[in-house]
Amino acid sequence: MARIPDAFIDDLLARSDLVEIIGARVPLKRQGKEYSARCPFHDERSPSFTVSPVKQFYHCFGCGAHGTAISFLMNYDRLEFLDAIEELAKRIGVEVPRDTHQRNANPESLDLYNAVDAAAKFFQKQLAGSAKAQAYLERRGIGAEARQKFMIGYAPDGFTALRDALGTDPRRLQLLERAGLFSKNESGRVYDKFRDRVIFPIFDRRGRAIAFGGRVLEKDASPKYLNSPETPLFHKGRELYGLWQVRQAHNHIGRLIVVEGYMDVVALFEHGFDTAVATLGTATTPEHAEMLFRNAPDVYFCFDGDRAGRAAAWKAVESVLPRMKDGRQAFFLFLPEGEDPDSVVRRDGAPAFEAFLRAATPLSQFFFDSLSVDVNLATLEGKGRLAERAKPLLAQIPDGAFADLMQQRLTELTGVGARAAPPQTHVPAQRAHNTRGGVPAPKRSLVRGAIALLLQQPGLALELQPPYRFAALQQPGVPLLLDLLQVVIERPDIGTGALVEHFEGRDDHVALQKLASQSLPGDALKWRQEFLDVVTQLERLTRQQRVDELHVRISECGMSGLSDEEKAELRLLQSSPRA
Repeated sequence: MARIPDAFIDDLLARSDLVEIIGARVPLKRQGKEYSARCPFHDERSPSFTVSPVKQFYHCFGCGAHGTAISFLMNYDRLEFLDAIEELAKRIGVEVPRDTHQRNANPESLDLYNAVDAAAKFFQKQLAGSAKAQAYLERRGIGAEARQKFMIGYAPDGFTALRDALGTDPRRLQLLERAGLFSKNESGRVYDKFRDRVIFPIFDRRGRAIAFGGRVLEKDASPKYLNSPETPLFHKGRELYGLWQVRQAHNHIGRLIVVEGYMDVVALFEHGFDTAVATLGTATTPEHAEMLFRNAPDVYFCFDGDRAGRAAAWKAVESVLPRMKDGRQAFFLFLPEGEDPDSVVRRDGAPAFEAFLRAATPLSQFFFDSLSVDVNLATLEGKGRLAERAKPLLAQIPDGAFADLMQQRLTELTGVGARAAPPQTHVPAQRAHNTRGGVPAPKRSLVRGAIALLLQQPGLALELQPPYRFAALQQPGVPLLLDLLQVVIERPDIGTGALVEHFEGRDDHVALQKLASQSLPGDALKWRQEFLDVVTQLERLTRQQRVDELHVRISECGMSGLSDEEKAELRLLQSSPRA
C-alpha cells in the first residue's frame, strides 16, 4: 500500500475546517475562541468536548478522545484512514497524490469488486424464485426486511448455475474464480462452490460485497456452513459479518455483541439487537479486537459454554488485552450447552437474551478465574504460579487506570507487587543537584512551557536553527522537546493535531494531548518572544551545567586533569553572560 506523503496530509489538515466538519455532525456551542459540545464518543450530561479552530484539534476532557479531522472522521463516521483522506480531499477540491491513489485503486481490484457484487445480486435474485429457500427462512423467523438488509440470497442446486449466468467470457470466469466462487476437482473440472445453500454476503467497511457464507437447508447436510476462501479482497481475520449493517443503523454504537454465526447475527437483528456481529469461522484476532473497539466502547463476546467455547473466549482475551485503553470494556457471555443466540431469542424472546447480557462476566473476572482454574491460592506456590501466568499478559495492557487496577487485583490475590513505601528521597527542585555537575535543576515548568508553546504554535520551531545548544541539558522533557522540534523542521506545515498524533503510542502522548488541549494565558502575538526567551534560559542552564561539570573534574583531579581544549572551553563559558 502506498504511503501518503506527510506534507500532503499536513496541507490537507491545514485547509480543512475542523469546526465545520464536526459541527455538521455534533451540535457545537461557541465558548470564547473554542467550541464545546457533549462528547460524541461517550455518554455525558455536561459538555467536556472542545474543538479549537486555531489548533485544528479536538479533545474530550471526559474520555480522552482527541485528534484531527482525519481521526474524527475515522472514529465518528467509522471510515478507514484512506477513506477519511479521500473525504477531506474531496471537500476542499484536491486530488490525493496520483501514485498513492493509483496503487490503492487498482483497476484489477475494482473489477474483482464488481464481479463479487454481480454474484451477490445473482444469489439475491435466485432467492426470490426459490420457494424452498424462502420457506426455510420463514421457519427461522427471518422476514423480508432482514433479507433485504443483509442481501440474503440463495445458491441454486447444480454445479454451474452461477458460472452459466455470469461466466460469459474468460475474463469474467477468471475474476469469479479469483473471488473464491468456484471449486476445482481432481480432474480439473471447475464448478460452483456454493450449491443449494442460503447465501449471506459479507460486506467490507465501505459496504462492498467481498465474500460469502452459505448455510445448508437440510438439517443433516454438511458442512453446515461454507465460507469463501481467502482472496485478494477477503481476509477472514480482518472482517466482521454484520458490521456494515450495524454502522448503517447507528451514528453512535454503545455496544457490540460478538457471536459465532450468520444466523445468530440476523436473528438478533430481527429481535431488536441490531449491534450484533460475527467472526467468520475463525478465532477473534487482534485485527478483530481493534475493529470492535474502534466502533464501540463496550464489547460482549458470546460463546457456547462448553470447553471449545471457553477456549475461544480465551483467544479473544489475548487479542483484547493490548487494546484495553481506559474507557473500554469487554464482557464474556456463555450460553447453556446446545443453545446459541438464534435459539434463545426465537424460543424465549429478547428479554431472555438481554438477561444473559446483563449477567455477562467482565473481562477482569474471566481473566483471573481462567488463570486460577488449577491453582491453589491458599499456598505460596499457587500464588506464585498465578503471578507468573498473569504478569506477561498484564504487561500488554496500555498504561492507565485499568492496567493499574488489574495489577492491584493480582496483588490482592497473590501479594506479589506489594512493597513497603521507599524512604523519602525527594529533594525540593531548588535544592536538587544534577549527579554529573551539581547544577540546580530548573523547575519542570521551563521545558514544559517551551513544549506547551510549541504545541500551540508549531511554527515557532522554525525560529530556531539546529543544532540546538540546549540539547545536552540533562533535564526531564528535553529529549521530547528536541523530538518535537525535529518533527516540525521536517514537516513545516504541521498543525497542533497532527503534531500530537505523530507521538501516538509513545509514553509522552498523553501528556502532549493534555498540554495541547490547554488554553495558554497571555497574548498569542507575544508567544514567539516568550518561546525564544525560554530557549535562551535553557541555553544558559546548559552552559552552567557544563561549567559545573568541569569544576567537578577540577575538584577531583586538579586543573591539570583538564585538557587544553577543556581549559579554553571553561574560560569561554565563564566569560559568557549567566542566567
